[in-house]
Amino acid sequence: MNRRQSIDKKKARLDALRPLRAESIRSLMEALDVELVYSSNAVEGNTLTLQETSAVLLHGVTVAGKPLKDHLEAVHLASAWKRVKELAQTQGALTEHELLELHTLVLGKDDPAAGHYRSVPVFIRGSKHVPPNALKVPDKMAELFAADRSHEHVVEQVANIHEALVTIHPFVDGNGRTARLVMNLLLMRSGFPPLRIQPEQRAAYFTALDESRFGKREAFVEWIAALAETELDFWLTHLEL
Repeated sequence: MNRRQSIDKKKARLDALRPLRAESIRSLMEALDVELVYSSNAVEGNTLTLQETSAVLLHGVTVAGKPLKDHLEAVHLASAWKRVKELAQTQGALTEHELLELHTLVLGKDDPAAGHYRSVPVFIRGSKHVPPNALKVPDKMAELFAADRSHEHVVEQVANIHEALVTIHPFVDGNGRTARLVMNLLLMRSGFPPLRIQPEQRAAYFTALDESRFGKREAFVEWIAALAETELDFWLTHLEL
């Protein structure tokens, strides 16, 4: 059995448990809400620990010795994640309006770059990939939204959209966090659990992205597929009797 078949079988087991009892998932989702914010920010270098992120989000605590920027990133990403869960109740392909709305929430509404494609060159630390000229970004994004992905498995779809977003790098800042939100929005619309990329997986995550950009097109899809199967296992372990 290949990985996609295994994923589909485990997804069918999860579907068989629906509708999930509210009490069965409430505490689980509350924990995952914090962890999703923590892990996505930590991958980008945010210094708040999981416990500190929880304190900031749940109790409004300011952590001594940690930058204000890190606190704001946690608050902003939590707001964006809340919006993802709302959007996941609707169906359909990703729209440009949804993408720009999520990016605005990620950076914060007061950031002048929020919700706007970049007009300057950007570079990705630790990667040989050079994002396209800013003048090409609108056309690249139009191609992304117009692409027909109906022939792709949902995990392949979300991996390819994620890879395309961070490769185009349409924003001055917040590209990775926004791409991970988009990935989870589309997964949840298809009935999959959201994915958590832990900070200790950072090197493998960026390596898979770079391999996809430079010849190994399936590398990132396979990496995301493995992560999706791990998340399915996690949910089935906690929800199956």
